[in-house]
Amino acid sequence: RRIERQARRGVSMASGGGVEGAAAQPPAPGFTEPDQVKRFADAKARGDPRVMDIDSVYDPSWMAGARVLITGANRGIGLALAKEASLRGATVVGACRRSSPELAALANVEIFEGVEVTSMEACERLARELKATGKPPLDVVVNNAGYFPDTHDDFSQGLNFEENLRQYDICAVGPLRVTYALVKAGCVKSPGGKVVNITSQGGSALWRQVQNANEGGDYGHHMGKAAANMCGVLMAEELRPQGIAVANLHPGFNRTEMTQKYAHIWDVEGAVESEVGAKRVMHEIGRVGLLQSGAPFINCEDGLLIPY
Repeated sequence: RRIERQARRGVSMASGGGVEGAAAQPPAPGFTEPDQVKRFADAKARGDPRVMDIDSVYDPSWMAGARVLITGANRGIGLALAKEASLRGATVVGACRRSSPELAALANVEIFEGVEVTSMEACERLARELKATGKPPLDVVVNNAGYFPDTHDDFSQGLNFEENLRQYDICAVGPLRVTYALVKAGCVKSPGGKVVNITSQGGSALWRQVQNANEGGDYGHHMGKAAANMCGVLMAEELRPQGIAVANLHPGFNRTEMTQKYAHIWDVEGAVESEVGAKRVMHEIGRVGLLQSGAPFINCEDGLLIPY
């Protein structure tokens, strides 16, 4: 999201003064490129089908007959994921604060309202109500609910600690509350279940020296997403003995209401419609498996790893 300002900064650095930010290092084998503009330009130049045409590699077969819970399923990328899962034959368990006409219109959908991920009581109520249905446990839990306010959050224009804490509570502690409640109640298939945290490349500490070079900012967003990644890594270790796989996924840059403030860089950074982004995410969820150690942090744009 920082590339436009990086470009302006590059001009000012060349004209004198200041310290250059860290150059984007060649990614290690299996790792994606940190520079978003370069990543998309390179993929476009080489005609990478994984990036430019997800349908050419997409495998949605795992969704047929699966039970998939998605938090924040009423709008944005969460709604797009719900639509895609429903289309591919999954039963969608939509967990949200309030439903939407688009979510209610889906086939094979079970909607649970009043799910505020900042409330342990609400998460436990979700688990109880889900358990009371007597239906099979969930194959996949997608912790998608997020929050990214359009507010200043840097030293020059001022920090917003209240919003920082809210982002942290929703994006990092929220997935922990939801997953804990569901696993404790026996609502996740064990063994064989999957827990997927929709986080962000913004949670990569290593990449801040490239994507935020010499400017910092968006402390609540980046710190919250880094904490969400840590949540996923720790859950992977604790849930592995129960046969539940955990992964952290960066959904890619999607054209949603939450990213509207970045509309001016959608094109240069390769932002896609949420329907395309949903296929990218679902493709990677299908590839998630139980590992002997660790939890992968995957860029759903190209399927490659992002360093923590």
